[in-house]
Amino acid sequence: MEAYLSLFLAAFLAATLVPAYSEILFAGLVSAGYDPLTLLFWASLGNTLGAAVNWLMGRYLLHFQDRRWFPFKESSLSAGQKWFNKWGVWSLLLAWMPVGGDALTFIAGMMRVPFWLFFVLTAIGKTLRYAILLGLITAL
Repeated sequence: MEAYLSLFLAAFLAATLVPAYSEILFAGLVSAGYDPLTLLFWASLGNTLGAAVNWLMGRYLLHFQDRRWFPFKESSLSAGQKWFNKWGVWSLLLAWMPVGGDALTFIAGMMRVPFWLFFVLTAIGKTLRYAILLGLITAL
């Protein structure tokens, strides 16, 4: 159970603004013989809940954007909003991307995307990412 909890935490942190990577741990645990579907579940859940933290920050902390500690610069927020306005909520299916994915989930909160819709679309994208990774690992 410890390995699954570690994966959950790594995936959670990787989806927040903390620089972390869960794919290496995921691949290592798959290779070590842990149950692949259980790993898929915990990694996807952790990553989706981590993204929910970004949504909450975008929803409720935008008024702190002039502070030095604020995680996004005005230029990246502006670019992200343009992307989000062009592609809409469907862009959340790409929230798994290493570059820009965290910003998308933050911007979804800023744009007041309903949480249930945010959660479903983000979970689909993040689960597909881990499923593809699982498929690649088992194929090799």
